[in-house]
Amino acid sequence: MLEKIKLHIEQRFPFLKNKKLLLATSGGLDSMVMLSVFKHFGYEIAIAHCNFQLRGLESFEDQNFIQEYAEKNNIAFFVTQFDTTAFAKDYKLSIQVAARELRYNWFYELLETKGYDYILTAHHADDNLETFLINLSRGTGLDGLTGIPEQNENIIRPLLPLSRDEILAFANENTIHWREDSSNASDKYLRNKIRHELVPLLKDLNPHFMEAFHKTQTFLQESAGMVEDASIMVYQQVVTQEEDLIYIDLKQLLRLPNYQSYLYQWLKDFGFSSWNDIYELVDSMSGKQIFSSHFRLLKDREQLILSPLVETDVTEEYVIEKGQLEVNIPLKLSLQKVNEVSSPTNTSIFVDEDVLEFPLILKKWNEGDVFQPFGMGGKTKKMSKFFKDEKMSLVEKENTWILWSGANVVWVVGRRTDERFKVNKQTQNILNIQLL
Repeated sequence: MLEKIKLHIEQRFPFLKNKKLLLATSGGLDSMVMLSVFKHFGYEIAIAHCNFQLRGLESFEDQNFIQEYAEKNNIAFFVTQFDTTAFAKDYKLSIQVAARELRYNWFYELLETKGYDYILTAHHADDNLETFLINLSRGTGLDGLTGIPEQNENIIRPLLPLSRDEILAFANENTIHWREDSSNASDKYLRNKIRHELVPLLKDLNPHFMEAFHKTQTFLQESAGMVEDASIMVYQQVVTQEEDLIYIDLKQLLRLPNYQSYLYQWLKDFGFSSWNDIYELVDSMSGKQIFSSHFRLLKDREQLILSPLVETDVTEEYVIEKGQLEVNIPLKLSLQKVNEVSSPTNTSIFVDEDVLEFPLILKKWNEGDVFQPFGMGGKTKKMSKFFKDEKMSLVEKENTWILWSGANVVWVVGRRTDERFKVNKQTQNILNIQLL
């Protein structure tokens, strides 16, 4: 096995040589074998151990076992203790998910603060199979069937090609000591039930099951790569991005015979889970929305708009004093006196400074706001009607700022000025306001 793993590391991870490696070590069979292998090959390693305090005295015995190993072999040792149960309760997570969150957050903190390059975990082929079966039993897309990745950013899983039987045989042959986790014997967890009951049955039905499973995963990974390539090509034709907003053209989307698959590929990383609701959104009335924990998907006429959720306060106001030359929050504006008017645009306006009542106020619009749009001869228009006529989406309306002079609108910023502040023949002081 030693030669097999050495060849695998040299072929797949040649860049690990001369790097500082942080080995996630629980004290169990898999992690102790990984530790032994990398120590044998002479890599620069350190041990990182998490005590989740879930098994009473046993958890601290694991910690002491690994600490003694580190001291005996002169290996740098990092340890932390978590109140995993309290964390899971506070954030409404399962114990398994809570432990994973705590573990990886700490690992990345160690990379940053201690100068290590990669985290190594001891996942192996049987872990991969169990994850595949768990995802299959719950219902999953292609991503859930492609297995645990060998590398995910700074996380590397060098034992992934090895079966649990191979690892156990190597440990016995080389007198490697490890600790058994008593929770692994319990079948109250789905993973353990699959490990103890289903996997042995599959291996009994086909003695070469693990090899067959490895081939299947290879084919699935290749298929996933093709899907990703096709998704990117279609994305460029159907989707446009402006800053933090993503626009999906529904006319272009609906020309695709399997548009739902593309929507899933594009949106799966934004935390959405109600996929039927998202697919129905395509045919819904304009204005309907679907939410994830951090994002919103909005149907707006002939497009879907994906935007991050941002808390807005319509009462928030920003003051602009007389003589102030620039504004940086919430928008970037420049204000300067000029001697003549050049061609105004939506982002550069000219107003009669003597008609303004200072300080000016920047704030979001409210239902019921009215103004006199420039060019309409002084006729009054509701802001909501103006937005509708401009075919502005809900996202655009929410992000629109209004510049006020006293009780009057000066500028729907980036859209239209107010007739009452226009420059005329009697104007003596011209103020140019630009949205940068």
